[in-house]
Amino acid sequence: MARNKVSLDTICASLTYALGIEAPEHAAAPSEDLCAYIDRAFGGEKADRVFMYNPDAVAQWLIEKYPDVMFYETEKYFDLKLPLTTVLPSDTPVCFGTMYTGAQPAVHGIVKYSKPVIKIDTLFDALIRAGKKPAIVAYAQCSLGMIYRERDMDYFVCDTVDEANAVAMNLVIRNEHDFILVYNGNFDSTMHKKGIETPVSLGEIRANVRTFAIFSELIDKYWAGNNTLVGFAMDHGCYHKGEIGSHGRDLDEAMNITHFYKAYPKKA
Repeated sequence: MARNKVSLDTICASLTYALGIEAPEHAAAPSEDLCAYIDRAFGGEKADRVFMYNPDAVAQWLIEKYPDVMFYETEKYFDLKLPLTTVLPSDTPVCFGTMYTGAQPAVHGIVKYSKPVIKIDTLFDALIRAGKKPAIVAYAQCSLGMIYRERDMDYFVCDTVDEANAVAMNLVIRNEHDFILVYNGNFDSTMHKKGIETPVSLGEIRANVRTFAIFSELIDKYWAGNNTLVGFAMDHGCYHKGEIGSHGRDLDEAMNITHFYKAYPKKA
């Protein structure tokens, strides 16, 4: 397996490009492919809304090995497949720290598995400066529920993945936010305990894909008056460690990921 060439740190500035606002201070240059897709899809206009669905640990090699799990009945919800390489160590708070600051770990400050509040400029700070209304939907003690705290924005900290998804679906229906992030760690939790390629773990990826399809249908209906960019964007991959799954090391299986994006132009 060859290592992907484009870094995860390109995503942050790509999302601010989509919205037509300035990127955070330390963000790397945006992805040329994602920006070009945004321009084509919106006819040169910018997005009014961005919705980011963040499943944990869904590796590129798994998507390639089990395409029916990933794409069965759902290809219409993805237009752009964006191969990326994540950052080291390939652990959740480190990688999500990079995704939403555009900075490498040494800059954003999370260089190991820990969950401090990030102090540098972030996507959420950029959104707030631009007068946008962001929200994070996660659950207690997960990385995305903790590392971007202390901003003047909406946080919805739930007890379970199912509750988080229900809350996020209600937010889409209410259509009051310009940027919504939803975190689902169900596959990561299961593969650490049960192994990566067991039926129960693959079923959790399937659940992520079905959930994403529901979000996409709701966005197409309730955000029809907005240009909206939707992303299925994981943090890192995973590899076998005996009978269970793991991540964190500099292995292609953990470093290579593929994000999926679709634009929904506003309807007349």
